[in-house]
Amino acid sequence: MGRFVIVAYTPKPGKDQALLTAVGKHLTILAEEKLITDKPGYVMRAADGSIVEVFEWRSAEAIRQAHENPAVQALWAEFAGVCDYTPLSRLAESQQMFAEFDALPS
Repeated sequence: MGRFVIVAYTPKPGKDQALLTAVGKHLTILAEEKLITDKPGYVMRAADGSIVEVFEWRSAEAIRQAHENPAVQALWAEFAGVCDYTPLSRLAESQQMFAEFDALPS
């Protein structure tokens, strides 16, 4: 059974475009490695500039496999250089009944 994930990335200073580049590759690499489902992913921007991504892993096992996959690990290292992972609760939008974000191409 699939596992949906919602993740927020806050760009490090001056790394907004580099983060968007990494996010642009993320789902492609996960799909190439057969770790996510065919359901579309979504990429959004919060008011503070954080990027929110929603996608579906194939399974809990696929998540585990990602942590051992060289292609995924290389991309996640790129993420580490350009952003911090942010709990959703820190986004102002998450305090609203209906959290709204600006749509970005995924």
